[in-house]
Amino acid sequence: MKIKTAEFVISNTNPELCPTPDKPEYAFIGRSNVGKSSLINTLTERKSLAKTSTTPGKTQLINHFIINDEWYLVDLPGYGYAKSSKKQREKWDGFIRNYLNNRTNLIYTFVLLDSRLEPQKIDLEFMEMLGLKGIPFVMVFTKLDKLSSSAANKNLSHYKKVMLKAWEELPPIILTSSTTKLGRDEVLKTIEETNKDFVFKA
Repeated sequence: MKIKTAEFVISNTNPELCPTPDKPEYAFIGRSNVGKSSLINTLTERKSLAKTSTTPGKTQLINHFIINDEWYLVDLPGYGYAKSSKKQREKWDGFIRNYLNNRTNLIYTFVLLDSRLEPQKIDLEFMEMLGLKGIPFVMVFTKLDKLSSSAANKNLSHYKKVMLKAWEELPPIILTSSTTKLGRDEVLKTIEETNKDFVFKA
């Protein structure tokens, strides 16, 4: 898939104010500082479509972008940002879950996971919630350029073992690096293939 246009549409905390669900939609989410904004910018080949920051918690709204006038890319707030207040975290959790549970045109949620880390409880719990709600998702491991191939294979193998303790089978897995563009084509191919089957239900 060639990205011809990528334009900001709207930011909000109310899923009811999101664009009309007449196009397929793909959400990106992960723990704070997992490299989500960098990956979105790599996918769209735009340097600052999604705002990047060295300070976790930069994204605080549901951000919609229209890609090629054909599908929506959604940048969701990171979860697990310890320095935000409990009230703020509960607010984010509320509207994120509302969006994920009720957005009728949401095809896949791309859950970003730092490839350098052990399986994190908060990530495992979030993916379990998606599974219980029947929300399709893809596991996207980020920052692969920070690891040797042997370390990456070891970490991924360990992650799969942990996941299979609770899951009968694993969701799709994509390995990525915003620096080397590893996985970019695979993410876009996944989107391109599923777009073909989208049917708008008014």
